[in-house]
Amino acid sequence: MTENASAAEPLAADSAIAVVGMSGRFPGAPDLDAYWENLLGGLCSVTDFTEAELIADGADPQEVRGRDHVPAKGHLADADRFDAELFGFNRTEAAALDPQHRLLLQTAWSALEDAGRSPLGGSARTGVYVGGGPTEHMLAAQTDPRLAASIGALQVRILTDREFLAPWVSYRLGLEGPSLTVQTACSTSLTAVHLAVQSLLLGECDTALAGGVAVDTVRKRGYVHQQGGIYSPDGRCRPFDERAGGTVPGNGVGVVVLRRLSDAIADNDPVRAVIRGSAVTNDGATKVGFTAPGVDQQTAAIVEAWAAAGLDPADAQYLEAHGTATALGDRIEAAAATAAFKGALGTGRIGIGSVKSNIGHLDAAAGVAALIKSVLMLEHATLVPNADAGRPHPELGFDDSPFHLVGRATAWPEPEHGPRRSGVSSVGIGGTNVHVVLEEAPRRGDAGRPEAEGAPEVLLLSARTRECLAEVAGRLAGALRAPGAPSLADTAHTLRVGRAPLAVRGYVRAGSRTEAADLLTELASGGAAGLGGPDPLGEAWLAGDPVVREGGGRRVSLPTYPFAGESHGAYRLVPVAPGTPGGEQPEQGGRSADLERDVRALIAEALGLEDADDPEMTYFAAGGDSLTAVHLVGCLRDDFDLDVPITLFLEQLTLHEMARRIVAAQDGDDSLDALLSEFEAE
Repeated sequence: MTENASAAEPLAADSAIAVVGMSGRFPGAPDLDAYWENLLGGLCSVTDFTEAELIADGADPQEVRGRDHVPAKGHLADADRFDAELFGFNRTEAAALDPQHRLLLQTAWSALEDAGRSPLGGSARTGVYVGGGPTEHMLAAQTDPRLAASIGALQVRILTDREFLAPWVSYRLGLEGPSLTVQTACSTSLTAVHLAVQSLLLGECDTALAGGVAVDTVRKRGYVHQQGGIYSPDGRCRPFDERAGGTVPGNGVGVVVLRRLSDAIADNDPVRAVIRGSAVTNDGATKVGFTAPGVDQQTAAIVEAWAAAGLDPADAQYLEAHGTATALGDRIEAAAATAAFKGALGTGRIGIGSVKSNIGHLDAAAGVAALIKSVLMLEHATLVPNADAGRPHPELGFDDSPFHLVGRATAWPEPEHGPRRSGVSSVGIGGTNVHVVLEEAPRRGDAGRPEAEGAPEVLLLSARTRECLAEVAGRLAGALRAPGAPSLADTAHTLRVGRAPLAVRGYVRAGSRTEAADLLTELASGGAAGLGGPDPLGEAWLAGDPVVREGGGRRVSLPTYPFAGESHGAYRLVPVAPGTPGGEQPEQGGRSADLERDVRALIAEALGLEDADDPEMTYFAAGGDSLTAVHLVGCLRDDFDLDVPITLFLEQLTLHEMARRIVAAQDGDDSLDALLSEFEAE
């Protein structure tokens, strides 16, 4: 622990919030290690598409070949892949589930693991504060009558609407704190962080997930530049630069895990940075138009956040700005920040930048992308540059301001007084301004010390498949060989308390990091499930027995789960030719000798099964739930004139037996109407 960080800690203990875990996927970066390398290198990760790529992915050829079309975007690769079985979704549900929901579920899981906490119900009183943007998938799914006929209109809405982003995370991960889907346009995810901070300080939860996701489409897509509009004419975003001409759209997802600093220190959590204060304002009517930003309330958000931290804005060494590179936006943000940081006026000592130069404007995920960038800079004590940074725009007045535009990667020197600090700003269309004050984490006292000799440790691993288990082992082996690797004891402790117990398991028993890494490499190459000698704890783990998940040790950041999901695609908006029916109901059989077979086919379609011929397959094993039951009861009544009691779907029946009973059922006192009444009442 440095003297500066140590001296600041008592002042911050009562109101400071620790960032204990992070995860994200951004253009050009499937994980945060790649994200940092891209930022450090000043890389622009905006993709330039070819005409052939865009047309092959469904773009309108006329638009693509238009004079003002810009074939560029902060594209998120593999945004339609999803480990559906891990999260309990059948194939039909996974295909209907919006890609934003899929990505957010996986990112929340990884963020909790990064914090050393089990992603499946292991964190009591955990809140969820997240938001997302509108998507092509949602619009196409909710206007497709065939999909509604297949799985039910209510199910379509629940699986696609962004208002269910937070509840799905809480439900699938078993988190019982507050669960709020936040929406403040471009400032959504940083507003979510502010609300999570307030919830922790009020004692509404003890751990909070906060962040956002933006995947307007999984397709390769450019945009049309309009003179005087917000988009760049050349596919590059250059905030505060003399060449700035507008922003570039992008996709991404990010989640941070927050805890009260006092709790994080007491529980030996891996503190990555500290939030000292935050604030939210709105411009109200004090601006030229609804979509325009305003100086006064942007300034107020910054001043109020630093006041909440008990600090002066002049204590900052860096400002991560919203920075859209639009003429109006940059000018107003520079004026607001200059007024707020007036204590450092004229010094030019505060670095300023915007991650939009690297990845484009991520809409609802823009704020959390900026926050994660700032945390990484504090961790590495390094200021990273704006991508392709040039000279500041002369109209911004940086020559007589507190700021200098960061143009190259430089060491972030330790301040003379206090720890390293930065501010992060985000601004939303409609006027919601957010500012967060970040501070470097207090360092652990034994950081960097060589590992002490001790008794052998047992590292418990699990995954959904053997292939994933091999990758888990390989990633962990690499982490234990890396410089600054955690101790073997802390690694073993984190694996016990900070990972979900999945079906396919293995373990290694080792007395040093080197030995553990070698054994893990052997396990990754197909070695026996238990390596390093038999161990009672390890053998109990392999047998599926519960293991003691408590014990001494520190939670440390380790490689997170390697999701191995397949592509589930995304729904697209397809123009309907004149005279074409809006959609046809799926063809169903009538009353005949084949009725039972047709009922099984209906059930299989609703559950996403290729067929329902397996005589041992049960409704629940196939992924059935109460909402699917509601839909099936309605389809059976409408399509087959069968009035089936809803309770039939709550029994442990094979699909064959269920079909036989459905055909035999003649009355429906407990059918769809009763269940809908109960649903409405709840």
